[in-house]
Amino acid sequence: MRLLLALSIWAFTFLGFSQNETLDQLINQWHQDAASASFSAYFDVTSSDFIFLGTAPGERWNKNDFQMFCKPYFDKGAAWDFKPFNRKWNYSKDGNIAWFDEDLKTWMEECRGSGICVKEGADWKIAYYNLHVLIENEKIQEFITLRKKK
Repeated sequence: MRLLLALSIWAFTFLGFSQNETLDQLINQWHQDAASASFSAYFDVTSSDFIFLGTAPGERWNKNDFQMFCKPYFDKGAAWDFKPFNRKWNYSKDGNIAWFDEDLKTWMEECRGSGICVKEGADWKIAYYNLHVLIENEKIQEFITLRKKK
């Protein structure tokens, strides 16, 4: 009985770690595909109902609209170069949905991204990504004033 319990704990730990590794590779490559302007590779790993929320007000893109927005940037040979770190994963009970948050080094300084991945057959797809610019609480009044300027 103890052996069975030990094997179960090991399998759960190993499979969870393996799934984190698989998804980390997916998201890391997705960021790299943007940096190297690999348009097809970047969008091939997104679900058909993918949503991208950008940093500007009104930036809520479905997959088709986001592709049209991104195409000119990718065609120039470089889109954006986000360097992720400090990523955390969570999973649904059935293991078919994973959500994460990550810190990013970007041209906008440090940002944060959060996303949802869904399992489609044997493959993981990115279904949702939300990019946020970070601002310290003590700077929020200055930020609000800046946003109100025309």
